[in-house]
Amino acid sequence: MIAPVRVLPVPADHGYVDHLLDDRVPGVELVRPADGGHPSPALDAGWIAASAGDFDVLHVHFGFEGRTPDQLRALVAAVRSAGRRLVLTVHDLENPHFREQYGYARLLDVLVPAADAVVTLTPGAAAEVQRRWGRPAEVVPHPHVAPLEEIGAPRPARATPVVGLHLKSLRANLVARPVLRALVEAVGRLPRAVLRVDVHTEALDRAFPRYDGELVRELRAAAAAGTVDLRAHDRFDDAGLIAYLRGLDVSVLGYGHGTHSGWLELCHDLGVPVVAGRVGFLHQQQPFVETDLHDPAALAQALTRAMAPPAGTAATRAGRVAQRFDVATAHRDLYGRVLAGGAGVAP
Repeated sequence: MIAPVRVLPVPADHGYVDHLLDDRVPGVELVRPADGGHPSPALDAGWIAASAGDFDVLHVHFGFEGRTPDQLRALVAAVRSAGRRLVLTVHDLENPHFREQYGYARLLDVLVPAADAVVTLTPGAAAEVQRRWGRPAEVVPHPHVAPLEEIGAPRPARATPVVGLHLKSLRANLVARPVLRALVEAVGRLPRAVLRVDVHTEALDRAFPRYDGELVRELRAAAAAGTVDLRAHDRFDDAGLIAYLRGLDVSVLGYGHGTHSGWLELCHDLGVPVVAGRVGFLHQQQPFVETDLHDPAALAQALTRAMAPPAGTAATRAGRVAQRFDVATAHRDLYGRVLAGGAGVAP
């Protein structure tokens, strides 16, 4: 019997990583560091040198934003010195956690050329990887985010539609104030609808690094006027997030930049229509209603279209099960080629 390829993922404990495997596709074993954390210890050159006997392939997805280019160069050297292979999945060409992208781009400038193979999620992102670094990238779509048993359940019918905007902790790619203002006006144009705005409690604290006093004043004023159903709370756990999305008729993504979206995938799993602007390659991931998030009239029209989506736009469990098999097969085959030094390997 051929031993499975031992893959050390970064991050090690993430639903995306788990859903790259499938029991129907043997041949891959995930190796998870005992001393996990953030950043992953597997991003440290010394840790790699000491643990090289435990894995065959280091597969970096995300979570390396806090490292420096020199640290990543040392990591690559340690992987090479140990005779191991490096695979990189480019999830973000533009990192949603940063407004200014130069520092993050420098990290990609280390990892993309050095990787033995590059993966990304959409054809557009693959073309951009080719343009920027001259590297081919294998396109493997984002697998399901929701547990399979949650996919395909009917959405509850509501007499009063709920439009949701989740501000989370005011991540850098969120265009919060303009989108909030446009949404308040857009929802006000609909015959029956409620605008629910969620925000993490920490974002309302003046001591929070991304505190936006003007936004907080606008949120509280809108809540007092009854134009916004404002909900401040800590981060949802997985079950809480699913319950939140099931309580919406439309989820509005107020993103100003980015590349791909796990939130869009989760909405697709749960049958929640999405309204968003043209950001990155979201339009190549799953169906959503694209609009100008700054134009209340266009936004109102988009919300109306989203609340009556065409049949067949939501995920089905059978479809996601079939896709997961394909995703797992693509990764297993890629790891095999990388170890054999074949197609997909860096020159």
